[in-house]
Amino acid sequence: MSSDSPPPSAPPPERPSGRGARPRRGASGGRARRASRAVARARRSGSAALAAAVRRAGGERGRVHPGLRLAAAYAWRLVVIGVAVYLAFTVLGRFELVAVAVFLALVATALLRPLADLLARALPRPLAVAVAVFGTLFAVLGLLTLVGSAAAAEAGRLVGELRGGIGRIERWLEGPPFRVRHGVLSGAHDRISSFVSRHRTTLISKALSSAGRVVEALTAAFLALFCSIFFIHSGDRMWRWFRDQLPEGAGPPLDRAARAAWSTFAGYTRGIIVVAASNATLVGVALLLLRVPLALPLSLLVFFATFVPLIGSPIALAVATVVALAGRGPAVAAVVLLLIVAVGQFEGHVLHPLVMSWAVRLHPVVVAISVIAGSIVAGVVGAVVAVPMVSVAWSVTRALRRRPPGGR
Repeated sequence: MSSDSPPPSAPPPERPSGRGARPRRGASGGRARRASRAVARARRSGSAALAAAVRRAGGERGRVHPGLRLAAAYAWRLVVIGVAVYLAFTVLGRFELVAVAVFLALVATALLRPLADLLARALPRPLAVAVAVFGTLFAVLGLLTLVGSAAAAEAGRLVGELRGGIGRIERWLEGPPFRVRHGVLSGAHDRISSFVSRHRTTLISKALSSAGRVVEALTAAFLALFCSIFFIHSGDRMWRWFRDQLPEGAGPPLDRAARAAWSTFAGYTRGIIVVAASNATLVGVALLLLRVPLALPLSLLVFFATFVPLIGSPIALAVATVVALAGRGPAVAAVVLLLIVAVGQFEGHVLHPLVMSWAVRLHPVVVAISVIAGSIVAGVVGAVVAVPMVSVAWSVTRALRRRPPGGR
């Protein structure tokens, strides 16, 4: 080593690494600056950074099973739908008279609008609507008058046949295979007569209290007639006015849903009228050929009972079977019972698929559940309107899920 070279510098003294040692100032300042920058970045990133941190912190233990996530998503939607349906039925229950009147007006519109459009080609529109509505009304009232007069003419003969028929039914039930004890039907008749005689005052007061229901029914009928005239005359203009009052974005989907709902409701109404008329005609011809008493009133009962799907026609034909059993004996009653099966098969496998093809076809399980649920909620009226309401709801759902032609 040369003497002119500078002496080597001594290594820096080592700092103690014990508890009393202090960190270097430069390293601590760098860590503080990096921490402050990380905090600033986290503040700038906002919720995305927070969500990422939560996902990293949760890991596999915080992951929800896809099936549970799907079930939860559908569960709250079903709860919302259930609350909406409950509120809708509650409101309709408070305004039952108005709801029934509007429903009858829509039924009349679905049936008479094509006739009014046809007559409007040769007549002014108001006159065509008046002819269609009041002509149909007078025809229905005339039919009811004919049926009532026929029932009144056969009432006396039917009472005598029923008295003899009860004895025949009792003797038939006493034989095999039923072996009913003698005097059961006679005792039941005596008990019913004594009950009516004891509670005659109560029954009369209940009948008088039901006069208010008759007034409500007449009010609903007049309101339905009034609404149906305007619906038939200018229902499309009324709908366009209502649609134009909505916000711009809500008009097209609501219009698409309304058209699907009306098409389904009109198709169902016309189809069920055709099915009911076919059933009543078949039953009326059969009962007339078998000379069953009250054939015309029983045919009218079958017509109106068909509006309650699945259970209406069997109940009406069961009443016809009882009348045939009392008036014509077990052999004719057995033929009427076979008629129940034949008409049910013809209605279920031929009429419904053929006539109801333009309406939404529901599964029989859905129809049965709808009828029972409607009867529980609103009685006979609920059983009648349940199936068309479910059909309309399903068609609206399909129309809203389908992409419109414009791609919006």
